[in-house]
Amino acid sequence: MDACDVLIAGGGPAGSSCAWGLRGSGLDVAILDRETFPRDKVCGGWITPQVLSELAIDPAEYARDHVLQPITAFRTGWIGGPAHETGYPAPVSYGIRRREFDHYLLQRSGARLVPPAPLASLRREKGAWIVNETIRARLLVGAGGHFCPVAKLTGAKPARENAVVAQEAEFEMNGREQGACLVRPETPELYFCPDIKGYGWCFRKNNFLNIGLGRLDQHRLSEHVAAFVRFLKSTGRIGFEIPAALPGHAYLLWGVSGRKVSDDRVLLIGDAAGLAYKQSGEGIRPAIESGLLAAQAIAKAQGNYSRETLAGYEALLARRFGKSGQDWASRLGAHLPSAWIGAAGRRLLDTRWFVRDVVIDRWFLHANEPAL
Repeated sequence: MDACDVLIAGGGPAGSSCAWGLRGSGLDVAILDRETFPRDKVCGGWITPQVLSELAIDPAEYARDHVLQPITAFRTGWIGGPAHETGYPAPVSYGIRRREFDHYLLQRSGARLVPPAPLASLRREKGAWIVNETIRARLLVGAGGHFCPVAKLTGAKPARENAVVAQEAEFEMNGREQGACLVRPETPELYFCPDIKGYGWCFRKNNFLNIGLGRLDQHRLSEHVAAFVRFLKSTGRIGFEIPAALPGHAYLLWGVSGRKVSDDRVLLIGDAAGLAYKQSGEGIRPAIESGLLAAQAIAKAQGNYSRETLAGYEALLARRFGKSGQDWASRLGAHLPSAWIGAAGRRLLDTRWFVRDVVIDRWFLHANEPAL
């Protein structure tokens, strides 16, 4: 049986960052993922300069072999209404392809990669976890996304949770499609639903186009997606048919997820912990930061992975992202008529200062938050 100090279940940005944060710790760290990397991952896919700084990634070096699309503007509005463009003098974010980015992080993580397999069984034995009857680990880190099996150990019930749901596709455009696409690579386009319960995006990365829509309301998602695609065509943003099937996925927002992120010999990071930003749903930076914070907590534990010792990780998350639980705005919104919220939201989206200072800088870019 293979043995390790820390087994990370999930090789995405959260898991890879946790392993990278533990390099030089003297711990034997292994990563288990069901997929063989590189693998396709449904995701809008952009990162801020703070992410590059946190992971010590040289953008010029990364861009030599991977897509790294500089973003210097955003086009925003609401579906069916006008749109405004907000520009910046220098790149404020970068578009990446998750297939490339995740593989890059995994390769540089410094962890041992065990043969790909789903996490099919878990049991306790003499102060350790036995995984798939083939791996013994002293500490188990769940980094397998919304449906991570490790999260179920701490009481998560994905089928009952109020998750954000999304459908999206990323595909390479041919020459004709490139000529029929008005979306500029340096300017992602964001369009909010009329009821302000979600938004759609159209984001070009070189010759790749990512189109999708996510909503807090899980009902009739496909209808909202179809209406958004019709809107893009009617306004001339795209002049061709997109793939018929848009894969779906789900994730939880920090502050309303309610998931228990630590327990005896268990930690949850990334989407397994429900850490996506509340206003934008963006999850790459929270995933990476949670992985790095988990690495700090693990190193500090010095081999004592009790429930009491690992509780310090939750304190690190609260200090970085705020305490869990609905904020006052969410509670107030639950008691106001949706028509009022929608009308107020659409009016604000027509206000340039609100779009720049609040929607883009604060909600999407978190520009006021320095790197860890």
